[in-house]
This record gives sequence, C-alpha cells and structure tokens, in this order.
Amino acid sequence: MADIKNYLKEKEKRERMQEDYKEKIARHKLTTLYRFLLMAAILAALVILVIIQYKRHVYTDYETISSIPREIGRGTADVRLGDAILSYSKDGAHCTDAMGNVTWNQTFEIQDVKLAFSGNAVAIGDYNGRNIYVANSEKLLGEIVTTMPIRDVAVSEAGYVAAVLEDTDVTWINTYDTDWELLFKGEAHMNNSGYPMDISLSPNGRLLCVSYVYLDANVLKSNIGFYNFGPVGAERDNRFVSGFDYTDVLIPHVQFMNNETSFAVGDSRLIICSGTQVPIVQEEHMFDREIQSVFSSDRYIGVVFYADNNENKYQINIYEPAASRKKVFYFDMEYTDIFFGKDNFVIYNETECQIITLDGIEKFKGKFSKNVRLMLPAGNTYKYMLITDSSIDMIQLK
Repeated sequence: MADIKNYLKEKEKRERMQEDYKEKIARHKLTTLYRFLLMAAILAALVILVIIQYKRHVYTDYETISSIPREIGRGTADVRLGDAILSYSKDGAHCTDAMGNVTWNQTFEIQDVKLAFSGNAVAIGDYNGRNIYVANSEKLLGEIVTTMPIRDVAVSEAGYVAAVLEDTDVTWINTYDTDWELLFKGEAHMNNSGYPMDISLSPNGRLLCVSYVYLDANVLKSNIGFYNFGPVGAERDNRFVSGFDYTDVLIPHVQFMNNETSFAVGDSRLIICSGTQVPIVQEEHMFDREIQSVFSSDRYIGVVFYADNNENKYQINIYEPAASRKKVFYFDMEYTDIFFGKDNFVIYNETECQIITLDGIEKFKGKFSKNVRLMLPAGNTYKYMLITDSSIDMIQLK
C-alpha cells in the first residue's frame, strides 16, 4: 500500500515538474516573441525616421565627382537622349555617354533640323528635305529617304517612325516599321480631315496620334485622331480607331506618355486620353490663362503658367493621370528647362537650379559654378550630369 502511495506521489511530482517545464518553455517563447516584436517595432520606427529625415533633408551645395573635358563646334545644341547627350547642328549630330565617349556620329547638311524623341530613340528630320536619320543612345539605326518634303516627324522607342509629308494638294502621314518599310500611308485634306499640326507614336509603335486643324463654315476646329497598327486597327477603315472634335480650339501638341496614356495640349485645355487599342478621353482640364510650357514623363504632366497670385511669377500644375490627381506649385526662377525625376521635378537655367519634391519640399536651390547648357539625372538619387561648353561634370548634391 505504501509503495502505491509513493508511486502516486512520485507520478504527481513528475507531472507537476513537466507542467512547470512546459510553462517555463511557453513563457520563454512568449518573452522571445515580445523581444522580437519590440526589436521589429524599433527597427521599423528607425526606418520610418530615416525615410522622414531623408524626405525632409535639404541640400545646400553640391560636389563635383568627376569632370570630363569636351569640345563642341559653333552652332551646336545639346539635348537629352535617354541617359546620354545628343549634340547636333546643321552639319551633323553625335551622341556622347556619361564618360564622354562618342557612341555614334552622323554628318549631314540640314538647314532646319526637326527632332523627335521617345525614350532613348531619336529621329532627326530635314524639314522641307527628304532625309530622316534614326538612332538611339547606343548606335545609328538607319536612314529613311522620302519622296516628298518633310514637315514633321515622330519616333517610337521601339524604332517606328512617322512623317508628315507635303504634296501639291494633299498631306501624307507615312508610318515606317523598324525595317524602314512603309507600314501605313494616310491622307490629310484641308477640306475634310484637316491639316496635321502634330503627331506622336506610342513607345511600342502600336498607336499613332495626330492633331488636325480645319475650318468648318469659317469656324476653326481641331480633331485628335488615333490610328492602330495592330490587329484591332486592321479591322477599321484606314486603321482609324477613335477621334475627338473640338470647336474654337487649336491643339498644337500631342504626346504619348506610355503605351496606354497620351495627352493633347490646346490653347485653353489639357486633354488626357487612355487605352492601348482604342483610346478614349479620360479627363479634361480647362485653363483661363496662357500656357507657357509643357513637360512630361511616363507618369506625370507638368503645365507652366504665369502665377495666379501676386507673390510668385510662375505656377506649375502637375497631373498624374493614373491616379486622377493634380498638384500645384509656385516658383520665381527664369528657366530654360524643367524635367521630372523619380519623385521630384528640376527647374534650371544656365546659372542656377531648383529641385522640388512632389510633396512640395524644396530639396535644393543654388547656383552652378559654371554656365550649364544641359542638366540630366545620372541614375542615383540627387546625382546629376551638368553639360557645359567645355566639360561633362558629374555632381552629387550634399
């Protein structure tokens, strides 16, 4: 009997010990979990703090990381071509990378150079001539010789080219594929479709947008027309898939932002269209002031006016079509160019620069140490290339 009692006591003791052991393990796991969550919360707070400090950080100067000498001819202009520099004159063009290496060079004789860009592709047309040179930032792609005088050109990032050609009593809009074969030949008559004011190709070359102007019973009218070079367009007459008419509005500029979104700028409105096959008007914005300039990226459109207040000189309305958002900013600097960065926009002229985030924080405002012909982003955040008469300078804000 005593043995049974001792056995039961020992069993009960072992069970209590096991329960205590399990409870200790559970407490240990819970403590470890609490410590992990606490460390994660502290780490997350530090990350958020760093992000906030980064967003609020204001740069007051810059340092020149590298400077590469360059020589330019008289009458040469510099423009951005992707991440490279396109320099051109009436005698030719060449492309230079960030290290100062010339990636291609093309000589020609063009009295009136007509340029079109898409991504890192460029078409160099001879206004009133018959030659179009096509290239990207890495190499020359080819040359198109037309049979009629050139009035306008457009290029897609994929290498398609469109050209407005002047005939005796009709204007032709020819589109060429990447082998420079004629893909589409459209007619434009002033007495019906109108005269093409501007043209733009989608980056993939699938869509062509044309802005026409015409008179209807002595009333000025404009039309935005879209042509589709894919299967959808093959089922439509002349590949015309959609069009929109406007009365008493002149629309001198159309532009694709990406393969889905395009916009048109008139003298009193901004028209944003969307659609990869049959574009439609997504939204319109009316203006009561004269537009001074327009700039864009694959996500944003910036429209510059004189300011609507007495405190500033200029006002920028920035539109984000994908989110149907608009933001308004003000500045006073005289500018030669404005471009979008990843989350900011850059205003500059030959001697100074201002950088403002899309949240409205002024990240930098300062003067250049040299006269700048061209400024472009250099990949890393707040790192830029400054193109001067004698050098290519890589700078980092600090």
